[in-house]
Amino acid sequence: MKRHSSIYSLLVVFAVALFSCKDKSTFVINGTLKNPGSLKKVYLWQADSSRLNKVDSTNLGENGQFQFKHSTPYANLFNIEAGGHIFDLIAKNGDAIEFSTSMADSSHNYTISGSEESDKIKEFNAINNQYTGKINKLVEEYRTKSSRLGKESDSLLNIYRPLIMAQLGDQSNQVLKFIDANSNSLAAFYAMMSLEPMKYEQQMVAYADKIKDQFKDNPAAQHFIRRMQEIAPISIGHKAPDFSTTGVDGKPVKLSDYKGKYVLLDFWASWCGPCRQENPNVVKQYHIYQSKGLNILGISLDVQKANWLDAIQKDGLTWQHASDLKNFDGPTEKLYHIEAIPSNFMIDPQGIIVAKNIKGTDLEEFLNKTFNKPQ
Repeated sequence: MKRHSSIYSLLVVFAVALFSCKDKSTFVINGTLKNPGSLKKVYLWQADSSRLNKVDSTNLGENGQFQFKHSTPYANLFNIEAGGHIFDLIAKNGDAIEFSTSMADSSHNYTISGSEESDKIKEFNAINNQYTGKINKLVEEYRTKSSRLGKESDSLLNIYRPLIMAQLGDQSNQVLKFIDANSNSLAAFYAMMSLEPMKYEQQMVAYADKIKDQFKDNPAAQHFIRRMQEIAPISIGHKAPDFSTTGVDGKPVKLSDYKGKYVLLDFWASWCGPCRQENPNVVKQYHIYQSKGLNILGISLDVQKANWLDAIQKDGLTWQHASDLKNFDGPTEKLYHIEAIPSNFMIDPQGIIVAKNIKGTDLEEFLNKTFNKPQ
């Protein structure tokens, strides 16, 4: 009797193990769309290193149910698209994910289980949605008031621009807090990718160093880590690399010529609209702080010297200028990894990069703090 009981117990254990094993070669999403209306189809998108690709689609079944079964070589960001609305999740092979939302819900809330990383990406999206709502409300207020006036208003713009920029700043700060609290999560990596690279480069470099031994099978994460390692030597806190290029008079110009001085290394071009729009602000700040120790060295990405010289004269750029006349392919541009302009580096008297890509009010505030600080 004991022998038969023992065999039965072994069979039960074997059966439970057999039927509870997950398929480790795929992940499964079981979804429900409540109130689907006329919606017939749902799509699955997958992220790669540069974009999202549509990888699957399925028809809605009874009661708005659907299923995706897909394989991924590494944990990755996916999107469910339903009726033009996007829902983020992170999946890896072996996951059994349950998803549910109501198409009648204007806030597009959804529930998801079976993937801890998906819970994290949902938390990140909640942060963004909160601030997007606030920013959209401010934009709508501005448009309504402008419409009543019958024209664009500089005075209104001066009121609403700082309010919107403050919300964007708060949003980025909250995203950084999320990243810091979840640095071992792949969701934190995707959150970092949402920030403006030129403004948050210092944080990105530090984060890349922190995760350099993680996510080794994720190409996007590894590309990001390599990229940050490349630009780390020209990030804030590092010594600016010296170079020699050619001035407007054909003579050599070196960064080391400015040793012991504050110098703003300003990369621009005559053909760059945003550069030309920022030039009046740079001119204004130069006139204020030149006597207090500010120097500027303009490095143009122009190819035609005549266009470069004409823009210098038209914009009233009275500081020293130089150029390799090779667009983004010049040795100075390569040394400083210039991939977009305007781009600038503030270098202190010790030759250390103390700020990068500051413009507009950010440039004004930095110069004010630097040159008007109490002695």
